[in-house]
Amino acid sequence: MGIVAGIGVMVPFPFYYWLWRRPQAWVNLCGRGRDPSKVMALVSHCLKLIQILSLFSVSSLSWPPPLYFWPLFLFGQFLNYRVYQLLGESGTYYGVRFGKNIPWVTEFPFGYIKDPQYVGSIMSLVACLAWVPFQYVALWVLGYVFMVHLESTEDPATRAKPIS
Repeated sequence: MGIVAGIGVMVPFPFYYWLWRRPQAWVNLCGRGRDPSKVMALVSHCLKLIQILSLFSVSSLSWPPPLYFWPLFLFGQFLNYRVYQLLGESGTYYGVRFGKNIPWVTEFPFGYIKDPQYVGSIMSLVACLAWVPFQYVALWVLGYVFMVHLESTEDPATRAKPIS
């Protein structure tokens, strides 16, 4: 089950890599009348479910959680919620790469925390170390680190053109 769980944890990252590097292909695949950010969100939620089920398959849950769990998990989820609240679905799910005009946001946590959504996700994962073996959390965190690096080098010339 260990290798299958590891693959399950990593399954979304090739998808995100492809979307970041080839946004026009995704826009074309989605076709006219379908919002590529909305479709990405749907696929991403399915992939997130695979990740979570993969972690549960190797976890040993116990109660109560250690004291560090609550602040890490709650603040991590707050960061994720706040990013989605400020950017919306299109801003969170690569809308700028799909040719959408996404306004620049400077409200907290932006301008205070670099890559707040990834930081929040990593905090939430680290909070679960009492239950989830380290290697799976580390693998997932490495996937996020890879995405932070990839997304830090956005070339506006490679953005997709919306289908009219």
